[in-house]
Amino acid sequence: MSVSALTLKQLRAILQVYRTGRISAAAEVLNVTQSAVSVLIRQSEEALGAHLFDRTTRSLAPTDAVEMIIGMVERILDDVGALEDTVSGLGDLTRGRIRLTTTPATGMTYLPSVVRRFRENYPGVNLMLDDCAPNQFFTNIRYERADFGIGTEPDDADIFDWRPLHDDPLQLICPDDHPFAARQSIAWGELHDMPLILSRSDYGVRNLVEKNLARLGVRLKLSAEVAFLGSAIWMTACGMGMGILPSRFASASRMNGVRALPLVDPVVTRPLGVVTHTARSLSPASKAFIEMMAEDVGQWVTGRS
Repeated sequence: MSVSALTLKQLRAILQVYRTGRISAAAEVLNVTQSAVSVLIRQSEEALGAHLFDRTTRSLAPTDAVEMIIGMVERILDDVGALEDTVSGLGDLTRGRIRLTTTPATGMTYLPSVVRRFRENYPGVNLMLDDCAPNQFFTNIRYERADFGIGTEPDDADIFDWRPLHDDPLQLICPDDHPFAARQSIAWGELHDMPLILSRSDYGVRNLVEKNLARLGVRLKLSAEVAFLGSAIWMTACGMGMGILPSRFASASRMNGVRALPLVDPVVTRPLGVVTHTARSLSPASKAFIEMMAEDVGQWVTGRS
């Protein structure tokens, strides 16, 4: 037998016999029989090739060999105890880490209430948020820079798993003094040659808008491109054109001088959900956050309807 074959039971027996000086006391601490402790000590001595304890009339006296190794034994058992505590903490959510990626617009719109509630319920879990550009969202998940993301539906089902949470209708925002502002809704066909402020071409909302306009034969007149959807709101207020935004973001970003109107014929929605990597499992903390997110979105949708 070699040193590498020492078991945790043997190390615990060495430590308790060293601390108590008696087989009987060590057996009581370890909740085993005295004969079991004796066997563990004998096996340890065989593995180490050294005598660990000398018998006296009343106790066991530590030898020089055990005095030399006892500090290492204590550190090993302390580290194992810390490992057990950490693993246990991951399961009961007293500890853990979540790496979540999302875009600034989605984060601003959907995450404040659920992040606040999650931190209150699980203060020991480290929640790391990455608000990325939309064209970096799937890259973060694909290359494991995030455990999961809250965002739009992925195209590649071989790499990403998708759990839908909410379909958010697109809305038109226009200046208060625009003729559209007096209307209750706007048909997509009425946007022909209207100056529009849209997100960049590689962003999800832009793709939805372009596909729908092309299908309807509506010519797109681009007034401005924005990297952040919020910029479309103040540009609209300035009279630079009209923006097309997810309805919940438009509601959360109200600005004086701007009116938000449903786009109809047809109603076009941006799907929102949880994106994960097909090859990676989620931690208990990540699963708890996602369930809380689903509950939060469900309450919002129910309240809205």
